[in-house]
Amino acid sequence: MLRLLLCVTAVVHFTTGADLPACQGENKCFLCTVTGPTVIDINGQVNSAKDRCGYTLMKTTSIPGIKVHVTFKERRRVDVSFLDSVILQLEDAGVKIYLKQGGKVMVGDAEKKLSTTAETVNGVALSKDTTGVMSKMSKGNYMMTVFFDGSTAQIHIKAPKASPPTVEGLCGNSMKFSDEKATDHSPKECDKEHKDDSKTGIECAKMTKRCEILKEAPFDKCKSYVDPQPYITACTNTLCKYPGVDGFKCQFLEAYARVCSLYNDDVLKGWRANVECSTNFQTLCLDRFCTADEFCGDSLTGGTRCRCRAIFASTYDKTLGETKCDGSAVSVSLVGCLLEDKGIKYSDLHLFDETCKGEMDAKTHMVSMDFDTKSKPCGAMVRLDDEGNMINKNGVLVKTTREEVMDLTCPFVIPNIDIDFSLDIVVTSGDSGSGGAVEYTIESGPWKYTLNMKAFSDAARTKPVTSDSTLKLNQKIWFAMEAVGLDSGLVSMVTDSCYATNVASSDDKLKYELIKDGCPHPLDKTVHVEDNGKGTTNYFSFNMFRFSGKSRDVYLHCKISLCVKSSNTCAKVVSMETRTARQAVDLCSDS
Repeated sequence: MLRLLLCVTAVVHFTTGADLPACQGENKCFLCTVTGPTVIDINGQVNSAKDRCGYTLMKTTSIPGIKVHVTFKERRRVDVSFLDSVILQLEDAGVKIYLKQGGKVMVGDAEKKLSTTAETVNGVALSKDTTGVMSKMSKGNYMMTVFFDGSTAQIHIKAPKASPPTVEGLCGNSMKFSDEKATDHSPKECDKEHKDDSKTGIECAKMTKRCEILKEAPFDKCKSYVDPQPYITACTNTLCKYPGVDGFKCQFLEAYARVCSLYNDDVLKGWRANVECSTNFQTLCLDRFCTADEFCGDSLTGGTRCRCRAIFASTYDKTLGETKCDGSAVSVSLVGCLLEDKGIKYSDLHLFDETCKGEMDAKTHMVSMDFDTKSKPCGAMVRLDDEGNMINKNGVLVKTTREEVMDLTCPFVIPNIDIDFSLDIVVTSGDSGSGGAVEYTIESGPWKYTLNMKAFSDAARTKPVTSDSTLKLNQKIWFAMEAVGLDSGLVSMVTDSCYATNVASSDDKLKYELIKDGCPHPLDKTVHVEDNGKGTTNYFSFNMFRFSGKSRDVYLHCKISLCVKSSNTCAKVVSMETRTARQAVDLCSDS
C-alpha cells in the first residue's frame, strides 16, 4: 500500500544534506524560516526579534515532550538582535541540548564532541559536518530534524499526510513574540530597549537591490517551489538597519537556497559564483569559539575573528577594560576583542616596567596585568594628582609606540592608627622601674605594621629602660617612636602629643603636657624633639618627674599620626592648628 507523506519544515536555516527528506513527489512541505533576527512562519508571515530574549520556536503534539527554543543577541549594534543559539528541551528525559555558536554542542553542562557519524543522546541523533550541526529525533511515523549553522536553523518534520502535525510557537505564528517568550532562556533585562542613531555602514538602497537578486537568475528557478518575497523582506528589513558585514550580504540568499534544495537539490548548484558569495561565512566561523560577550565576525586582515558585542563594549566607552584597586594590590583587566578593534596585540602591552606584561585567558579572552605597589610595583610611582591628592600611578603602554592605552591610577592608602599609645614608667628612689617599652601590631587596609615606643637611659639610645632599671627624679630619659613595616620613603610618622598622668587612664584630668602639636611644650624646657615627621622613626627626651602628693607611678600617653610624604613634606594636615608635619618641625626649631 502506498502511503502519502506530508512534510512540515521550520527553517531557521537549512542544510542540503542528501539524507534529508525532499519536498517533492509525494512529500509536501510547509516552510518556516528563522534567520538573523527574522522569523518567516509556515504561513509566510515575517516578523523580527526586537530584544535579546529566548523564545519557543516550535512544539508539536505529534512528537510530545520536545520543545525547540531559540535565543537572540546583539552583534555590532545595540538595537538589532540575531539568532544566537538553539535549545532542544527533552522534557521526558529532563535534558537540554544546546546548539551554540561555532558548532559547539552542550548536553546539560557537558560539552559534546561530534563528528559526521551520528551519536545518539537521550534518543536524539547528533552529528556535525562542515556546514553545521544536525539533530534528529522520531516518534512513530513522525521524524523531526533540527539543523543549526550559527546564523540559521531548520526544523523539518516528516509526517503522514492523513495526520499532519500541528505546529505551535513562533513557527506556527511569528506574530506572537509576546506570547512565546521562554523565561528560562531569557537573561535579566533582555527586553530592555537600546537605541543607536548611527547610520555608519548602512546602505539601504544598495542592500535592497542586492536582496532583490532572489527574484533573478539563478534563484528564479525556485519561485515555483518557494515564494522569495518573505526572504527579500527579511533581507531588506535587516540590512536597512544593519551593515552588510559578517556574511550578511549572502546569508539571506543562503537561507533561500537551502529551502529551495528541499524541492530540487540540483536547480541552484553553483549559485554562489553568480552572486559573489564564493565562501559560506558560517563555515569560516565553525569551531571558532567566542565568549558570550563576543560573536564571530569579519577580521580586519581577512577571515574571521571574535568581535565584541555592542552592549558589552558600550560599558568600556572610555577605557579598554577596568582597574581594581585593593590596597597596595592593583588588578587590571583588558578586553581582548576591544584591543583587536584598535589593532593592538596584547603581547605588545606592558606596564611602566617593560618586564611586567599581560596574559590572555584562553576562555574569557580577557588580558590581565596585575602588580603590587609594595612587593611588585612594576614601575608604579607615587605622585600628586591635580587636586593635590597622593596617588599610585602606572599605565599600560604599547611597546612599539610607547603610547599609553590605559591609565592606572589608584589612591595612595595611608594606614590608620586608632590606639591609646601608653607607657608606664615608675619614678623611684632606688627601687626598680616597671619597664620602658610598649609594642602594638596594627592592620589597616593593605598595611600591616608594628608600632613601638621604647625608653632609654642614655643619649645614644643603647641602654634600654627595663624592669631592673632605676629611674630618679630629674634623670634624663630618651624615647624612640618607630613604625616598623611602613615605607619611610612614602610615609611619615608624627608624634602629635605626649602627656603624663598619675593613673593608667589617659582621660584623667590631672595631666602634664610634654609635647603639643608636634613641638616641645613651652612650660617644660627639658623636653627635646628630634626628627618628628621626617620618617617612620622620631625621638624625644625629657627629665623625669613625679606628681606631688601622688604615687610614684607616671603613665606616659602619646598620640601619633601618619601622613604621606612628598619632597620631604607631609601632604596631609596632621595637627589641630592645620600645620603639616614638616611645618611643625620647622616651627619647633624656630621656638
